[in-house]
Amino acid sequence: MRSITPPLIASLPWRVIAVVSALSLFGTAVLYSAADGAMAPWATPHLLQFVVFLGMALCIRLLKLDLIRSLSFAAYLATLFLLILVEVIGQVGGGSQRWLSFGPITIQPSELMKIAIILALARFYELLPPGYINTSRAVWPALAIMGTPAALILIQPDLDAALILLVAGAVVMFVAGIPIRIFAMAGGAVAIVAPLAYFFLLEEYQQTRLNSFLDPEGDPLGAGYHVIQSKIAIGSGGLFGKGFLNGSQGHLDYLPEHHTDLAFSAMFEEWGLIGGLTLLVAYAWLLKWGFKTAHNARSRFAKLLAIGLTMTIFFYVAMNLLTATGITPVMGVPLPLISHGGSAMMTIMIAIGLLMAVERGEKDRRRF
Repeated sequence: MRSITPPLIASLPWRVIAVVSALSLFGTAVLYSAADGAMAPWATPHLLQFVVFLGMALCIRLLKLDLIRSLSFAAYLATLFLLILVEVIGQVGGGSQRWLSFGPITIQPSELMKIAIILALARFYELLPPGYINTSRAVWPALAIMGTPAALILIQPDLDAALILLVAGAVVMFVAGIPIRIFAMAGGAVAIVAPLAYFFLLEEYQQTRLNSFLDPEGDPLGAGYHVIQSKIAIGSGGLFGKGFLNGSQGHLDYLPEHHTDLAFSAMFEEWGLIGGLTLLVAYAWLLKWGFKTAHNARSRFAKLLAIGLTMTIFFYVAMNLLTATGITPVMGVPLPLISHGGSAMMTIMIAIGLLMAVERGEKDRRRF
């Protein structure tokens, strides 16, 4: 069969394509149910966006690692320019200024920066001579690469995006070989600054998130409403769920944001523990593939790029699930390929496309 299949088609990573397609189709079903059995307004855009972004990811896969390496800093600077542009002409929505509109296309540069910063840090540590890894020359430039866009994103304000960006960047620094003592010092500094940040840097709604996390029952109809209703939806799902289109929490509008931030809760109510575990297995396979790609990569750039991208996908999944289960304060992080949201899906598919490019580059190296 392979002999009659065109080489370009036969060489595609069909397992990865199958997993991400299954996740997206399941997400379409979840959004169809969230709209009370209608493809509009969320399911149809979700499916169409996935088809477009899958095609984009497959095109990225064809890029040579040398080209990706050479464009890393340029991609970072271009995305940084877009973040600055957001402050000037950005579109305001929900009290935040995070989007740029170019005709019918609307993009969120903070999402693109999550990829650009991994590219820039991977390239920086590849260029850094090994003897400098234990010196300040390995730390301060990386902090500047991370801190500049993080500050611009916090101004929007978008604490969740800035957090993913900083943590993913810290992972790249750790894998690059930055000493543990640097992270211990950073942790101590965060512990000292956190109380001041709470009172002077966080917006009122962000302070409310933290307060409701500590005592959601203290304001069950206000700040704690999201967490309480999410727990009720998950708890009522049981082992097998209430059945497709039979979730009362979402359909009766008790569960807010059941098409975005709390899509997992709405899904769990209808599909139960079996559906939730199946979803987690799919994510686990995707992450395992990403870590394997990083492990097999031979160049320092490819290894750091792959581990950074894989951890970025992990943080999306982890932060959404932690929010849905009330383990952390409410964070506006969508569930990859399940929740409605084109910008987040674009980020995930770019990450997958770059991971496929790293995997393809490693296979070509072995072949030749």
